Amino acid sequence: MSRERLLVVEDDRTLREGLQASLERAGYEVRTAIRGMDALKAIREDPPDLVLLDLMLPGLDGTYVLEQARKEGFTSPVIILSARATLEEKIQGLGLGADDYVTKPFELEELLARIEVRLRRDRDEQKVHFGEVTVDLSARQITKKGEVVHLTPKEFDLLELFVHNRNRALSRGRILEEVWGNDYRGTRRTVDNFVRALRSKLEDDPEDPHFILTVRARGYRFSPRGG
Repeated sequence: MSRERLLVVEDDRTLREGLQASLERAGYEVRTAIRGMDALKAIREDPPDLVLLDLMLPGLDGTYVLEQARKEGFTSPVIILSARATLEEKIQGLGLGADDYVTKPFELEELLARIEVRLRRDRDEQKVHFGEVTVDLSARQITKKGEVVHLTPKEFDLLELFVHNRNRALSRGRILEEVWGNDYRGTRRTVDNFVRALRSKLEDDPEDPHFILTVRARGYRFSPRGG
């Protein structure tokens, strides 16, 4: 299983580099951003599994980054890290879509625990809804408009990969590796054929899909909110 990926958005160099080193030692894959625009770019192009977000950033501040990312459909957990400690500021951050609010200075052990709690909750979400489709991962069952949709085991495996990587562009090569394994001798056209089958069963208009999207020169992206 691939490591969970964190984005640390922090303009203080010492804190940013210290967090990156500590989180990597804890087993996470970590990227960093200093400016608000760079953070939004990273979220849009390759959405992380969790964001640690400072509020006082050069250029676009953290509240704008959070609000805009949520508007654009980013659903992964966001934990605010801020020296702003008033109740009003915490309420504002949570109201804009943050999942947690940690006041600086903080203990690393507490932050790691909060990160794990948020990621565990995200992993444990067993039912996913998009359009009129419900995916029950634990039961491996899918319904559309209340009717059971029958998928082959590999079709479900592909859909499950998309669900676990929602809003993230996946290359055909990675999809082949994750769903069929390193020893599979088929071609990347296999992925296209299975995506076509999923669209025919789950999209209202397979020729104009809203949820399983083609990413030019990259592969495919699953967007539960559509578009």
